[in-house]
Formats: sequence, C-alpha cells, structure tokens
Amino acid sequence: MALLQIIEWTGSGDDTVVYRYSARQNAIERGSRLVVREGQAAVFCDKGKLADVFGPGTYTLDARTVPVLTRLMAWRFAFETPYKSDVYFVSTRMFTGLKWGTASPVIIRDKDFGAVRVRAYGTYAVRVTDPYRFLTALTGANNSMKTSDITDYIRSILVMGLADAMGESGIPVIDMSANLMELGGAVRTNLEGIMSEMGVELAAFVFESVSLPKELEKVLDENARLNMLGKNADTYRKLAEADAIREAAGRDSAMGGAIGAMMGLGLGKDIFGESKTEKAVTCPECGKEVAAKSKFCPECGAAINGKRRCPACGEELESNAKFCPECGKKLR
Repeated sequence: MALLQIIEWTGSGDDTVVYRYSARQNAIERGSRLVVREGQAAVFCDKGKLADVFGPGTYTLDARTVPVLTRLMAWRFAFETPYKSDVYFVSTRMFTGLKWGTASPVIIRDKDFGAVRVRAYGTYAVRVTDPYRFLTALTGANNSMKTSDITDYIRSILVMGLADAMGESGIPVIDMSANLMELGGAVRTNLEGIMSEMGVELAAFVFESVSLPKELEKVLDENARLNMLGKNADTYRKLAEADAIREAAGRDSAMGGAIGAMMGLGLGKDIFGESKTEKAVTCPECGKEVAAKSKFCPECGAAINGKRRCPACGEELESNAKFCPECGKKLR
C-alpha cells in the first residue's frame, strides 16, 4: 500500500465542477500535505459522510487540521497510522456562458391579450459558494462532475423562476423585449433562496430573446401597419379591394370583361380611385367657360363668383344675357 505525500487537483478541464481524489487504493499518512489552489475547495469524505472543508492554501494533515474527520472515524489513535479517505475538490470559480431556454412555451397572463405562450432563451453564470451544501445536494458518488451534469437540473429551476418573474413583473408581453435587463434581475431575485440551498449563486441571468406566438405577432404587425397609415386607412382598404378584384380577374377572363364594363360605365371609380371630371362654369362678364375652381376669368379678369352688371348703366344682369334689359346695350 503506497503512502500519499501530496494531495492536490491540478485541474482536468475548464468545465469540471467536482473532482474526486480517491485514496481507496492508497493511504494518507499523518503529515501528508493537502494543496488547494485558488478557485478550489477540498472536502474530505469517509463512508459517504462529508467532513471538513478546506479553502485555498497548503495544509499539513493531522488531528488538528482535520478535527471533524477524526471524530467521524472515531480513531483511537488519530492519524497515528495511515488511513483511507476520499477528497472531493470543488471548483469555486465562475462558470459563464451557460445556455438556457424554454423547451416548451411559458404561459403568461397579459392584461391586454389574456393567456399568452412565450418562449425565451439566453445565458447565465453560476459559481459554487458552499461546497459542503453543493456536494450534499448534487454530487452523489460520482468520480467527477462537469457543468453539463448539473445544467439540466439548474435549467429546470431557471425556467420556473422565469415564469414567476414574467408573471409578477406586470410588463406587457409586447414590451418585454424592451425590458430584458429588468426581467433578468427579477429572475435572479426570485431564485436566490433556492440556489442558496444548493450552495450555488446565480451570478448572472441574461435574456437574449423573447418570442411571442406567430398569431399574436401577425396581429401586432397588422396593427402597426394600420397605425402608420393613419388617415389613409380607407385608401388602404380600397387598394386591397382593387387588388382582390384584379387577382380574381386574372383567374377568370369573364370577370375581367365585367370589370372592363364597370369601368366603362363609371361604376368602379370609387374602388379604383378614379377621379371625377371637373365641371366648367361661365364667366359672368365675357361668357367664357372656365374651370370651377378658378377665382378670376383668364379672358377678361372678372371675378367668377361676382354679380354680372351692364357696363353702360350698371344694371344687374343674368349670366347668359346678350343685351341689357334696361338700356338695350349689346353685351357680347
């Protein structure tokens, strides 16, 4: 049986959370050194029972440095003879960039749209703050544990906190994309107690996207388009009707002929936006026809809406009179 002199974990990968240093084929003698690096903690375990926890540093193993283990094993001569035990090394560094997402939609009750199914995904970061609790809650008898071994469990807890945070925030579903930082902070607050019981800290929780049902997105897009049209909503309706009629005409030649007849009779003016022909009016002075919107006659300069009078005696005249009924002057 070999006697171990130095017990340490040099690290076996960036994603390893727990590494078990097994001494079952060897033995630890009194005076052996335990080396715990920065970002690590070491926990002794004997016959399934966790004992002392060591933070970063170098330790000489004896009854003074491992009191709990000594009591658990109830040795008559503590550390006088070699003994066997397991040492768990736990990484206490920050594990970042871990992915989370909603495998199935989360139902949120919205004051405007009622029950809405929402999907979301993003990243989070965790670190072990209490190695003893963490080992008790999650590791079991594994020789090592990577982040992938615990992310499924943590992810389920995150989704639970996500649903609660979204429901309690009071933020309308259409505004959630603009409040992702606030939602992330709410999730961390909701899960603080649960994560602490596992000896883990949720150091960061980031939303990358929140997606709504396609049906709701379609309604929101249509509503936004109508809002942009504003006063032209009626024009939009007429154009949509015209497009529908043209599409039908393209499929049916008889329909196309009917539309042509309608246009010839002036029945389709409102749908296709055809402008009406402007009426002409007669100048009260010279009798020339001018556009109805004209204010003065382009021929004689007379006011179109003014009263017509005889240039000789000033008598008020009918608009179509050729002679003055008072003095007999020829007008045209």
